Amino acid sequence: MKIGHREIVANGIRQRVLVAGAEDGVPVLLIHGNCSSADFWQPLLRHLPAQLRVVAPDLRGYGGTETAPLDATRGLRDFADDVAALLDVPQLFGAGARPVVVGHSLGGGVAMRLLVDQPHRVAGLLLAAPVSPYGFGGTRDLAGTPTTPDFAGTGAGGANPDFVQRLAAQDRGTDAPTSPRNVLRGAYVADPARLGPDEDLLLDSVLSTAVGDDNYPGTAERVETWPGTAPGDRGVLNTLAPKHFRIADELVAVEVKPPITWVRGDADVIVSDTSLFDLAYLGSLGLVPGWPGADACPPQPMVSQTRAVLQRYAAAGGSFRELVFAGCGHSPNVERPAEFVAALLELTGIR
Repeated sequence: MKIGHREIVANGIRQRVLVAGAEDGVPVLLIHGNCSSADFWQPLLRHLPAQLRVVAPDLRGYGGTETAPLDATRGLRDFADDVAALLDVPQLFGAGARPVVVGHSLGGGVAMRLLVDQPHRVAGLLLAAPVSPYGFGGTRDLAGTPTTPDFAGTGAGGANPDFVQRLAAQDRGTDAPTSPRNVLRGAYVADPARLGPDEDLLLDSVLSTAVGDDNYPGTAERVETWPGTAPGDRGVLNTLAPKHFRIADELVAVEVKPPITWVRGDADVIVSDTSLFDLAYLGSLGLVPGWPGADACPPQPMVSQTRAVLQRYAAAGGSFRELVFAGCGHSPNVERPAEFVAALLELTGIR
């Protein structure tokens, strides 16, 4: 499959877009996750058949796309609007294209937002280790009910400051567990050996993240309640927070319900009911001081929340299936490419 990059001005910003396959192929839109870029899909593209037309943009603030500011109060809509604007670019897709949309992690939330906002433009969703439909790091039960009425999650204040500093410094080393390379090895995949010869390519993708108040991680507000921080109104981690991103009810009610395939690894430490990126879960392990206990602030059941929402989606006339890859971490597209492609091709109708 021939692969190239193009620069497109859409939704008022300059976007770098990875394009592969024939112009008249079955359309597929790939949306990458946080702290990565479209190049994170490159290892997968080697496994895709020539019948597909693949378009994978760098989201704003990642890769080669313009470092435009992110309004967190819109709850991933800035990203979704950027992506939606690409659907009608003739150099990318044919007229009226309805791609199968694949979203990884944060990109899964963008894919959900795209479906809700543009339901007639989506032929199917493949959600790979997606953010919960109730956001990341805040809501605490299966119905998305917060522990207290004003609980809004941690947002940018929950980011590890040493990781942020090393990301900004383009650190490629291994001298600390918070170095981007070690985070890639230890959090993005269950077995770092699966990165193989693509490790530096994928690390480049991680390091392409724009660091700052308007992008990653965003702004934070100090609060009196534990853990002492709440989401601000700018930046990536805040646009993921439940204060701003809560799409469950809209997803269930969407007028057009294409089939959804949910792919996840059973060894994912990022999106999990026991996430190592959830301050409440870390508090329950004694790793974050001052945790007020499970009654006041239980860990967020991210996987169980997603399953509950997709079951509601199916009960309302849609359909979904859940594929769990044993021994796989947060990046099933990297760790299990053959099985991932099989799931994608079933959605496209290619056998």
